[in-house]
Amino acid sequence: MQLTTRKLHNILVVKCDVDRLDAKVAVDFKTSMAKLINQGNSKILLDISTVTFIDSSALGAIVSSLKLIGPDGELFIAGAQDPIRKMFKLTRMDRVFRMFPTEEDALQHISD
Repeated sequence: MQLTTRKLHNILVVKCDVDRLDAKVAVDFKTSMAKLINQGNSKILLDISTVTFIDSSALGAIVSSLKLIGPDGELFIAGAQDPIRKMFKLTRMDRVFRMFPTEEDALQHISD
C-alpha cells in the first residue's frame, strides 16, 4: 500500500497513491494508518483523489482508522471521485466523515 504523507501544522495529509482501495490492499492500508495514528497523528486528511474503486473491505479499514483515532481526533476525506462519493453515500459514511471536493478545500475549512 503506497501512502504519501506530509504534515501541515497539526494536520497529517495522507494521500493514497493507488487507483483501487479493495480487499487486496485493505489490511496494508489499515496497518499503515494505525502506525501513523500511533505516532501521535490525531487530525488526518485522507486524500483519495486517485482512487477510482473502493470496496467494503477498504471502507471498513477507513472506519477502523477513525475508531483508532478516537473521540479527540478527526479523519477527513478529500478528493473522492463520483463512484467513491456514491459508495460513501450508499453506506451512509458521508454522514460519518466530513468530505471535501479537494485537498485544498479541506485544508481551508479544517484550518478555520
